[in-house]
Amino acid sequence: MFTGEYRHSVDDKGRLAVPARFRAQLEGGAVVCKWLDNCLAILTRHGWEELAEKTATLPLTNPGSRAFQRHVFGGAAEVELDRQGRVVLPVYLREYAALQGEVVIVGARDHAEIWAPARWDDVRRSLEDPETLAAHLDGLGI
Repeated sequence: MFTGEYRHSVDDKGRLAVPARFRAQLEGGAVVCKWLDNCLAILTRHGWEELAEKTATLPLTNPGSRAFQRHVFGGAAEVELDRQGRVVLPVYLREYAALQGEVVIVGARDHAEIWAPARWDDVRRSLEDPETLAAHLDGLGI
């Protein structure tokens, strides 16, 4: 499970140090993709395969289904951890998520998200408002 919030840096070559707590889960390889809300997601290979299986059952006639699959699968890159526990983020993914220098890596249960700090701070602040959080939870059965 991916949990916690970490601040790391992306270097000039696009290398990002993965938090030590996440490395064991990603040793078999991972996929980084465009995600919702202008961030990136990093998934284990198994998690990526599960996502692919779920989306394979979505109807091709649904425009939302097609848009989601094009966004996520078209904007994905397989990555491997190097000896220092880093992954290389391709330029197109860094540009999509506006990643330069410091980034925030946030655990999101079955994946981790990689955020530009200003974007994450906005999201985090909105989630800290009790009214907004309650509105998000309404109807979810939590």
